[in-house]
Amino acid sequence: MKIALVHDQLHEFGGAERVLYSLKKIYPQAPIYTAFATRDRLLKHYPEAKNWEIHQSFVSKIPFIKKLYSPLRFLAPMIWESFDFGKFDVVISSSGWYMCKGIFSKSPTVHISYIHHPPRYLYGYETAMEWQRYWPIKIYANIVNHFLRIWDFESSQRPDYLIANSEETRRRIQKFYRRDSTVIYPPVTLPKEEEIRNSKFEIRNFYVTVSRLQKAKHVEILIGAANKAKFNLKIVGEGRDRQYLESIAGSTVEFLGKISDSEFAQLYAGAKAFLFASRDEEFGIAPIEAMGYGVPVIAYKSGGLVETVKDGINGYLFDELTSESLLKTIKRLNVLNEVKYQQMRKNARDEAEKYSEEVFKKEIKQFINDNVNKS
Repeated sequence: MKIALVHDQLHEFGGAERVLYSLKKIYPQAPIYTAFATRDRLLKHYPEAKNWEIHQSFVSKIPFIKKLYSPLRFLAPMIWESFDFGKFDVVISSSGWYMCKGIFSKSPTVHISYIHHPPRYLYGYETAMEWQRYWPIKIYANIVNHFLRIWDFESSQRPDYLIANSEETRRRIQKFYRRDSTVIYPPVTLPKEEEIRNSKFEIRNFYVTVSRLQKAKHVEILIGAANKAKFNLKIVGEGRDRQYLESIAGSTVEFLGKISDSEFAQLYAGAKAFLFASRDEEFGIAPIEAMGYGVPVIAYKSGGLVETVKDGINGYLFDELTSESLLKTIKRLNVLNEVKYQQMRKNARDEAEKYSEEVFKKEIKQFINDNVNKS
């Protein structure tokens, strides 16, 4: 089969790009079509990308597009409808906020779209920027978003099959697109058992979070709890809100910025639990990565986290998005004896293994083989 991969953009790198990377490993000969790409950033994350065949859209020639692609998102329909996939048997799109599921394909080409989420800014979910606060931006965005919502629905009917990255996303697809989808969880990089053993560290005297430092992640809730209870909190990540978060952080809060993969092993080895306060997260890869190291997760009861964090088994869920609610839940962890705590760590690792790259590859290949043959 001749297969093509389509992805929103290759400028920012997160969970969606890991899905693309795994798809590329399954189908190494498949070319990638994208709105635009930043080669140096891509190679920093995936050195083997130097050999990838990447086709960028016409917007890649627009000056400053990598800074203006959000306000210029009204170009998305023209971007995806400009590509021709007639020579391919199968096209797999990896679609998120830039809506690359909107490509055109005609029979006999089969289009399978992996949906990370319907665009949050179109459907009232929190976004990285609180754009509603600024009237000029609000007026412009409401006009553009109105037409993009219409196109987003119309283009959601184009793929032959939809795959959702969680049950939460599957429900949103049903709600906004009126279509059924199949859930295949995204791949999570897990450490080998010997890596965990080699980084053994028994003094678990701090909590950790890994997150983009932006509004929708609500890291301020974690900082507020650390300030009140005076527990040690280590924050990994960068983002537009870092300066503000540092300004409200007390002496027990430490900002680590970006760290290497090798540093994660030592970090998680010393962590008592992973804290997460994101609202309406579609899946949440960072908590699963922490569980891969046997770290229990304490997360806000919202979105896809209720699928992966089993309350009282591999972590805990707190009900209200407040520091007080988080602190009450942390106390539930602190009263566990060592035997029960170690069992929770084991349960965390067992849960994480359900989302390994091997499981993802197997399920994707099975889905494509079953449905392409059917078509």
